[in-house]
Amino acid sequence: MVFARSVEVLAAIWRSAAGYHPGLSKCIEAGADLKRILMVAYHYPPLAGSSGIQRTLRFSQHLPALGWRPLVLSADPRAYVKTSDDLLGDIPEGTVVRRAFALDTSRHLTIFGRYAGWMARPDRWISWRFDGVRQGMQLIREFKPDLIWSTYPIATAHVIAARLHRKSGIPWVADFRDPMAQEGYPSDPLIWNAFRDIEIEASEQARYCVFTTPGAAQDYRQRYPAAAGRTVVVENGYDEESFLGASAKPPGADEHRGPLVMLHSGIVYPSERDPSQLFAALGRLQRDGVLSPGDLLVRFRAAVHDDMLRTMAQEHGAQAFIEVCPSVSYREALAEMMSVDGLLVMQASNCNAQIPAKLYEYLRAGRPILALTDPAGDTAGVLRDAGVPDIVPLDSAEAIAAALPPLVRAWRAGQAELPTPAAVRQASRRERTQQLAELLESAVRT
Repeated sequence: MVFARSVEVLAAIWRSAAGYHPGLSKCIEAGADLKRILMVAYHYPPLAGSSGIQRTLRFSQHLPALGWRPLVLSADPRAYVKTSDDLLGDIPEGTVVRRAFALDTSRHLTIFGRYAGWMARPDRWISWRFDGVRQGMQLIREFKPDLIWSTYPIATAHVIAARLHRKSGIPWVADFRDPMAQEGYPSDPLIWNAFRDIEIEASEQARYCVFTTPGAAQDYRQRYPAAAGRTVVVENGYDEESFLGASAKPPGADEHRGPLVMLHSGIVYPSERDPSQLFAALGRLQRDGVLSPGDLLVRFRAAVHDDMLRTMAQEHGAQAFIEVCPSVSYREALAEMMSVDGLLVMQASNCNAQIPAKLYEYLRAGRPILALTDPAGDTAGVLRDAGVPDIVPLDSAEAIAAALPPLVRAWRAGQAELPTPAAVRQASRRERTQQLAELLESAVRT
């Protein structure tokens, strides 16, 4: 068995290194006059089930029009928990995509339900590092990129990029997105130390450290003052072309009018997006005869923790208010956002320096938004700037119970305040890529 697995591993390495993207010659010819950027990213099609894929994918789509030819170094699809072909067609024709051998330690290297801790440090995909560095250096020799860019939340991407930077001397931009080593997270002190080591190396070696929220950037300026001038913000956004390719029925187009549908699209984390106080408020409103399941349905799409939601709703007597639905394709998810009566975002105060990437798609969907989040956090700040007034603390059943009845009446009457057009335009992926391109130009000039 061990021998067979070794043969399989060696064969996978050979296959992943065995040639170019089919459109390579066209890419070289068309991109000869462009600067080149080596993008180290775990999240890239055909990975499915994570909104994190959109950042790298859309940057790689829009950068060529701004003078940059992407070279993508990603992981072998076997490392992905779930795959789908629905976004493969969005990879620009001719894009060079290399997939380095990688395994998911928890799925591929577990023996009798256990694995050694070093095999998942800083994350479960550390095996990606070895072939990633090898193939990255091969890309550097072949294409001579002007810049290396790597992106979290898979920390191994930064490990690979830092090694490539040290070996080649090519400038490196570290796209952190969100904070890494936080108070109490990761809970494993060895992984926390690994995260901190990555942060320190990036603060010392990267031309820029990029975050998606002002709060995260400010935290890191204070944490690493020597890198404060190189710590910048490039927010997430939405992809206009994907919305144009998604079809949606106008809200209320059905012949019958049942309950209003409020959609939460995406993962519900037990701590960071804890819906318990929402369910407590719904249960209380039903018992008091103020709100019934005939008035409001809260739909959770692709929440992942489906059983937790059902159990929690039942504990609070709110099970009749909720609907738990499986994942759908990306464009189907966008169409649903545009079709429902309202959208729900949840973000706990322990994530005040983070903004769900889905929020920007909510803005573009043009539907009313209820934000259950800390009014002092960055998520609330984005919504206020976009003219969205309905912001209620996630951890207060009393505040949620007070907010829901008038909100339902306003939505039913078509009187909800929607995101402002100017805020929506500024949040497009094209606008964000323009910001990134300016940053890249600065990095290579420095």
